[in-house]
Amino acid sequence: MEHTTLAHHLLLAGLLFALGLTGVLVRRNLLVVYMCLELMLTAATLALVAFSRFNRTMDGAIFVFFIITVAAAEVAVGLALIVALYRRRGSVKSDELVTLRD
Repeated sequence: MEHTTLAHHLLLAGLLFALGLTGVLVRRNLLVVYMCLELMLTAATLALVAFSRFNRTMDGAIFVFFIITVAAAEVAVGLALIVALYRRRGSVKSDELVTLRD
C-alpha cells in the first residue's frame, strides 16, 4: 500500500493554488473570482496541514480552525458585497464595474 508523502500534499496544494490564481487573473465574473480566491485559501490551508502532519505537531491543525473561521466571515461579507453590487448595477462582471460611483 502506497503512502502519500509531504511532496504529494504540497504538489496538490500548489496545483490548487495555481488553478485559483489563474482563475483570478483570467475571469471577469466577480463570483468566479471570489470562488478562485477561496480555492487559493484552501490550498494554503492544505499546505499548512501537510506541514503539520509531516512535523507531527498539532500547530497546523489549530491554525486551520482559525482560518476556517476567518473564511466563513469572509464569505458572508464578500457575498453580501457582491449581491449589493448586483442589485445596484445589475451585473457582476468586473469590466462593467469601472467606478463605484453611480
